[in-house]
Amino acid sequence: MFTGLIQKLGTLQKVTRRGKGASLTIKHTAWDEPVADGESIAVNGACLTVTNSSKVSFECDLLEETLVKTNLGSKRHGALLNLERAMRPIDRLGGHFVTGHIDGLGSLIAARKVSEDVILEIACDQEVMKYICTKGSVTCDGVSLTVTDISTSAFKVNLIPFTLKNTTLLLIKPGNTINIETDILAKYVLRHSDKGKRGQLTVERLHEFGFL
Repeated sequence: MFTGLIQKLGTLQKVTRRGKGASLTIKHTAWDEPVADGESIAVNGACLTVTNSSKVSFECDLLEETLVKTNLGSKRHGALLNLERAMRPIDRLGGHFVTGHIDGLGSLIAARKVSEDVILEIACDQEVMKYICTKGSVTCDGVSLTVTDISTSAFKVNLIPFTLKNTTLLLIKPGNTINIETDILAKYVLRHSDKGKRGQLTVERLHEFGFL
């Protein structure tokens, strides 16, 4: 489990193809508590298992599905990546609950500067959009963000200067792909409400299914 609060930027050092999968070697500055083999790290939002580690780098394997469902398969030597280690029970819960399971790829339509902030407009297919709502949470390349506006096939998020400085989102250009994980609470609400089969979602139905 993660929070969507990025802890470090890593640099892709090596990509090794292994059949239909791959292995990544990622370089980073040292953590106070060294990374351990077998632990989980979210890399651009995708939960990966560390297979080998040192104080300043780690390796992880990617299955074929990860290469297809995320943008990690398109990254090349030198690419910057958002890193977050798994949350511990004693940690503060900033951001929101993030599983590290990517729902799909978004595509940047436009980035617009407004005062000190930047507004990103991101297009997604309907399988992803059905879980996105205004003022709800969404994870973009591992970064926890609040949805500020939605349309039929796209949504917008605002990036404050801190986020721009400490994540890779400042670097993406129109047409670039973004790993999208929707809010896990939205998935459960939609699943258990049977929306479209047994009427609209109401406060009473939220009570019925234990969400209120």
